Amino acid sequence: MFAVTILGNNSAVPAFNRHPTSQVVTLDGNNYLVDCGEGTQIQMINYKIRRSKISHIFISHLHGDHYFGLIGLLNSFSLLSHQQELHIFGPTALKEIIDLQLKVADTELCYPLHIHPITEAATLLDNENLTVKCFRTNHRIECYGFVFAQKKHPRKLDPDKAKEYEIPVSFYQRLTNGEDYTRKDGSIIKNEWVTEASPPGKTYAFCADTKYDESLIPHIKDADMIYHETTYLDNLRERAEARFHSTTRQAAVLAKKAGVKKLLIGHFSSKYDTLEEFEAEAREIFENTELALEGVAYTI
Repeated sequence: MFAVTILGNNSAVPAFNRHPTSQVVTLDGNNYLVDCGEGTQIQMINYKIRRSKISHIFISHLHGDHYFGLIGLLNSFSLLSHQQELHIFGPTALKEIIDLQLKVADTELCYPLHIHPITEAATLLDNENLTVKCFRTNHRIECYGFVFAQKKHPRKLDPDKAKEYEIPVSFYQRLTNGEDYTRKDGSIIKNEWVTEASPPGKTYAFCADTKYDESLIPHIKDADMIYHETTYLDNLRERAEARFHSTTRQAAVLAKKAGVKKLLIGHFSSKYDTLEEFEAEAREIFENTELALEGVAYTI
């Protein structure tokens, strides 16, 4: 399953039982944490997110509502005798902050911790199932969005057809990798005769904090789902611009221009106690919009 679970959907100040930004991307049994605002640990417990499945954490920027929960989570991992390597990606100063926090607390973690600085758009992770890239957003301080691209699965083998063409079992793996089979007499069994193409991998983009900026479009174009902040309703567009944030209609316009399939909106200002109008405004421009609600897992 490829999905994202929202742990926090509010902006800087927790309010109305909404929490600062955090979400978990799940793929093939692995959890990838995106941002870690205050309260993330409690939300993970509330929504039964398995900490032991987290090996990578991505921090978009160093405003507190996006990482103030991180040091607590790292400490809890150690108290719970976590052994798996943990990789954190974030702006360069994040390592200095974590090192200082551990030093003044005289804390030594019991697991290997690797902190990778982000300085530019780049590929951060590339494994057999997933590629994660980052891109710069237009925020008041250095800030990055992340693109999670699922890799296409191997071709699906039809065992009955393979037997019909008398292909040995030892060659089956090579068939799923797209190879043709050559018989001893030189005749060729075409791969497509015995396999089916797997569906293309899907893509999820986390656009982080940003004001409206069409330079993001090449990074998120044709994505299956994106998360874009909508800190304010559209009548506060000038305030959004001044604070390097976005409005409902701005996020919807960007999603439409990028040709994405689905838009999740979040990072709501604490000045709003209800959210229905956010969804309504965005849907006026981009119909397939949903509120990023805490505790909900959205399939990509």
